[in-house]
Amino acid sequence: MIPEEETAEQIITHFKGLYGDIKWWPGDPEEVMIGAVLTQQTRWDNVETALKRLREAGICSFRGIEGASDHAIEDAIYSTGFYRIKRERLKCLSSTVLSCGGMKSLEEYPTPRLRAFFLAIKGVGPETADSILCYGFSRPVFVIDAYTHRICACANISRRGADLQALFQSLLPEEHRAHRQCHAWFVEYAKNYCVKKRCEECMILNF
Repeated sequence: MIPEEETAEQIITHFKGLYGDIKWWPGDPEEVMIGAVLTQQTRWDNVETALKRLREAGICSFRGIEGASDHAIEDAIYSTGFYRIKRERLKCLSSTVLSCGGMKSLEEYPTPRLRAFFLAIKGVGPETADSILCYGFSRPVFVIDAYTHRICACANISRRGADLQALFQSLLPEEHRAHRQCHAWFVEYAKNYCVKKRCEECMILNF
């Protein structure tokens, strides 16, 4: 095993001992996909506020988004920032999914085709697409975000993007729960240490 693989395995083992089984990103698939767009460039607590307001307005679904006015959507998602851009992206995502037969139709797609489908939608990049695959469609895809990049860089893992994703996917069991769980560990650790700037307490720096 090469050094970066050993380090990544150490991180996984450390996080497993630290957090164990934790649940993260609950919700039905459509709500997860809406949340994946809303979480772009903002904190999760802002997304939770927006999702709550969308539910209260009765539009927290693709049909709801498609039929809602621009003002109603923007008012509900205002807390996430860039609300006009995100409203446009939600409209585009909703209409594209509904036009191809909805969630049931997409569930039949193999993972590579499904990923390509979402990446072709305006405003959906690799992180958003992989979040949708992992949490919305229960596919064994490891999500690479700012937290994973930051923590791995502190552990002297130089890989980024698709290369970093491939590293962790090679070490994790081939089932979606392991990928969801591992990404949740990264998010939880970053919230507890990176966001609070507790660098002097960070074990990752010693790996």
